[in-house]
Amino acid sequence: MSPVIVRGKNKWQCVRYVDSIGSIVERFLGIAHVKDTSAVSLKHALLDLLTPFKLSVFNIRGQGYDGTSNMSSRLSGLRTIIQNENPSSFYVHCFAH
Repeated sequence: MSPVIVRGKNKWQCVRYVDSIGSIVERFLGIAHVKDTSAVSLKHALLDLLTPFKLSVFNIRGQGYDGTSNMSSRLSGLRTIIQNENPSSFYVHCFAH
């Protein structure tokens, strides 16, 4: 999963995956307006973006977010919410922010 960028309460999402011939592919999924930037609101927005593509958080293997607590907190951030549902997903801090 590419970094989730939150600016002005708009969230855009891309996914990266390896295709059947071993090439890395990145696809833009969409932009969602979020009511607030709490981890729970961001999770709902993420699910809303994944569902039309029949994608699931259970298939996420990597997460990359900035260092804000709503995203990367070990106690209650989006990373933790996803890891509680899918222990196979790992988190890497995104230094591009």
